Amino acid sequence: MMDLRDRERSVKGLRRGAALCGLGLTLLTGCHSAPVSPRTVIMIIESSPNNLDLRQGTDAQSERVGSVIFDALFKKDEHYNLQPWLATHWEQPDTLTLVIHLRDGVRFHDGRPLEAEDVAWTIRSMIDGTLITAKGGAFASIDRIEVRDRLTLVLRLKYPDAGVLFNMSDGLFGVVPRGAGRDFGLRPIGTGPFRFVSAVQDKEVIVARNPDYWAGPAKIDGVRFTVIPDAITSALELRKGSADLASNVLTLDMIHALEQTRNLKIESNTSSIANYANFNVNDPVLRDRRVRQAIACAMDRQAIIDAIWRGQAKLANTLLPTRHWAATTDAEMARYPHDVARAEKLLDEAGFHLGPDGIRLHLTLKTSTDEQTRLMAVILQQQLRAAGIKLEIRSAEFGTFYSDVTRGAFQMYALRWIGSNEDPYIFRYTYGSESFPPKGANRGRYANPKVDALLKLAAGETDQGKRRAEYVEVQKILAEDLPGIPLWYPNNEVIHSRRIEGVKPEGSGNFDYLREISIKP
Repeated sequence: MMDLRDRERSVKGLRRGAALCGLGLTLLTGCHSAPVSPRTVIMIIESSPNNLDLRQGTDAQSERVGSVIFDALFKKDEHYNLQPWLATHWEQPDTLTLVIHLRDGVRFHDGRPLEAEDVAWTIRSMIDGTLITAKGGAFASIDRIEVRDRLTLVLRLKYPDAGVLFNMSDGLFGVVPRGAGRDFGLRPIGTGPFRFVSAVQDKEVIVARNPDYWAGPAKIDGVRFTVIPDAITSALELRKGSADLASNVLTLDMIHALEQTRNLKIESNTSSIANYANFNVNDPVLRDRRVRQAIACAMDRQAIIDAIWRGQAKLANTLLPTRHWAATTDAEMARYPHDVARAEKLLDEAGFHLGPDGIRLHLTLKTSTDEQTRLMAVILQQQLRAAGIKLEIRSAEFGTFYSDVTRGAFQMYALRWIGSNEDPYIFRYTYGSESFPPKGANRGRYANPKVDALLKLAAGETDQGKRRAEYVEVQKILAEDLPGIPLWYPNNEVIHSRRIEGVKPEGSGNFDYLREISIKP
């Protein structure tokens, strides 16, 4: 049997060989879409958005693409503090009242003026049954919404909720015109820098510049988001100039192979994106937290970072980004460094003893067809085998995979949080007992009354120091119970053609820079 170092070298070598050989091939088929203007950017995305209506779309592509069509009330700065956007300012006269003042002169893409009634409809539709959406739980604290005048609305809360404004920020929220129903995502109308033109499932989404955008029109004519699930094909499209831009699509090996390509440039910076693995805690095998802890001990996360990310990622012990005001320090948390002996001991204690075939238990990990996730799964399969855990990998295109995840049809799955994890509300959304789908993203059905109580206290606390103490306690409990395992924070890696200028990726990996980029004459 190969030791860990040999296994990593083997997987790494096979992957690099596949990537480099793939880049040496001639692409026989590409994207056969209608011609686009020379000032339209072709951007690669890995999968079709699940729903371009930001009230309903919770996957990364929905939130990223949807955010160029819609505007939020607030934007997060680099320290995750809220800044005005569609809302010019807000007031909180008491703990149960929020008064929000809107920007005047903003229009939807069809010419209608944006007013307080539209914001009120957007929120109400997520909580009154008009829509069935996981995002409804984010507004459960709202008792009623009053429209004071054309540009002012008042939120009356059932209980104090310090996180409710965050859930109206960029990436998570987009104001829709009043009356927008369940099928609105098929032809969305927003107020954002780009207007929706067309979409073909598993092929493309096309948006065009909004010339009347209140914050100033984009410098490009539009964007064609081309769906290419295969990373090698994406690399080929970029190299031959058939695509202009890809954000966090290629493996680090592929990016490295393209570094010397004359017509391409790479932008890299730290990110707030959190990769994680999640458990179905009601599964007969996984309901014992010692099994979950054993899996964490059997993982060598740093080896995976070195093999797949070329070191361009940081280990995560919480879902919150590094340097977040509510994040725990390593010293405060239960930790699970790579330790096969400890994993075996935990499994013995849980009653999973080594069989004559060297196997203690069988597990299935579900993933999308994302290349980096699949490579991670292959290495993880080898690492867990050393502790007697036989891991089966089931990869599916994103729509099928995401449907299984939201239905709870999994033992384990691997995904990433983008944007939603920039506020401590992420803990209520993912691990609060009131957040089982479709009301939230507690897909593993974890429930802990103490966690629920702490989350309720933190949501109603206005003193940030006290809020942090409560959230630290939540993170410590989660580190012990381990309903999910935070894995790492990957760097943002954006690769683009040199005809594009002004690409400045942000921490959450969003596409905001599309409004600022330009094309060389």
